[in-house]
Amino acid sequence: MVRALTGSSAGKAYRCPGCDQEIRPGTPHVVTWPAYARDSDLEPWDVESAADWRRHWHTTCWRSRDRRR
Repeated sequence: MVRALTGSSAGKAYRCPGCDQEIRPGTPHVVTWPAYARDSDLEPWDVESAADWRRHWHTTCWRSRDRRR
């Protein structure tokens, strides 16, 4: 799952897993999390488990994630 966040809704700093740089508060970016449990494509995550797997990415890092090592 991918959700775009506007700068106004981003209130704290995060570390981007794509570039390992800080995403500063107020910076538009994307939040990602798995739609299904890793051990089963049939069993959806519950809300609390999905929150544990959320990652905040710079939008450009997310778009270029397949081209990185």
